[in-house]
Amino acid sequence: MSARLRHFTAVGLLVTAIDVSLLTLLRIGAGLPIVVADPLAIAVAAVASWTISRLLTPAGDPYFRWVREPAAFALLTVLAGAIDVAVLRGLAEVVDTETLVGLLCAKGVALLFAGALRVAGYRVILLPKVRADQVDRVPREGPPGDLRLSVVVPAFREGAQAAAAVHGIRSALADVHEAGGLEVVVVDDGSGDDTAEHARAAGADRVVVLPENKGKGGAVRAGVLAARGRTIAYTDADLSYSPDQILGLLTEVEAGWDVVVGSRRHVEATTLVRARRLREVTGRVFNALTSLVLLGQYRDTQCGLKAFRSDVAHIVFSHGRLEGFAFDVEIFHLVERYRLSLAEVPVTLSSSSTSTVHVVVEAGRMLRDLIRVRRWAGRGIYDLASSEARVLAR
Repeated sequence: MSARLRHFTAVGLLVTAIDVSLLTLLRIGAGLPIVVADPLAIAVAAVASWTISRLLTPAGDPYFRWVREPAAFALLTVLAGAIDVAVLRGLAEVVDTETLVGLLCAKGVALLFAGALRVAGYRVILLPKVRADQVDRVPREGPPGDLRLSVVVPAFREGAQAAAAVHGIRSALADVHEAGGLEVVVVDDGSGDDTAEHARAAGADRVVVLPENKGKGGAVRAGVLAARGRTIAYTDADLSYSPDQILGLLTEVEAGWDVVVGSRRHVEATTLVRARRLREVTGRVFNALTSLVLLGQYRDTQCGLKAFRSDVAHIVFSHGRLEGFAFDVEIFHLVERYRLSLAEVPVTLSSSSTSTVHVVVEAGRMLRDLIRVRRWAGRGIYDLASSEARVLAR
């Protein structure tokens, strides 16, 4: 456990101890009624929580921004306190709160209800602030890079498809090649077959061969960090999204957005071939579970078509750790954390039946990875170096 996480765990336990101890003294020791003792205990604990948390709050993690919102803190303290008092008073009708055991049991239930309200309240308050950051394009100098666009294509045992992807991308983006330069980067994700040879023969500008299978996240990361374009996009080897759609993402990045993501659930999106029912259901459930990690409400976190400014891409992917299919959610978390601008654009999807993803197995791994992202965020794993923070400063 990191020092930061230990600090916040200690603060939470300390504040709870203050609340419960003072309530016990006022209720059992002084004999004050619940409606007097509980609000007094809550008020003292709230002051302690605010004071200590302000001293320890990391500036980066969006989940801790609430500490910098005094009005929100005060409002939610009052509302959560009212719930706490109401629940405790109601339980006092059936539990003897003049005994230590009875009082502690009743207070424990009250804290659960009050805590749930706080969590929901902070999400409601912080969500507009996260979205405000994302729709505010920050004026920046042009991104570095030798070429106008790099397209990264991760491939695992997809030799023929990788070759077809290279041809399709070059054909669809021929104008980009003529006006600024185009680079196609194929990442052979430890296939152990002729995938790399197919990609080279098809004319890929760069073929990155990983010594072992890392997973889609690891493959995309390797390709992004090797790319030389001023805009860097990635798409799937099966071209589920026709490569001409990359032009739309490129235009938006060049218009000033840090990150542009395709959305299959955008109101203007269309689907030419529907995915299997199990995949659709699993995708929707997983999208709902992303609330464990993300404050924003995104239509589609798992779309395989995304684009970035090169400097943003290199910083985001150099801090990413997930190598499986949940890496997209980690990207969204880093976008929120680093206060980057983000645009969602509609895409036209043609689903492929040749995906190498085992839906049920990957769903379990994704859930595990969501928990890992929250844990790493609390440990400060994603903190920026000072030089990186200057590049991304708003």
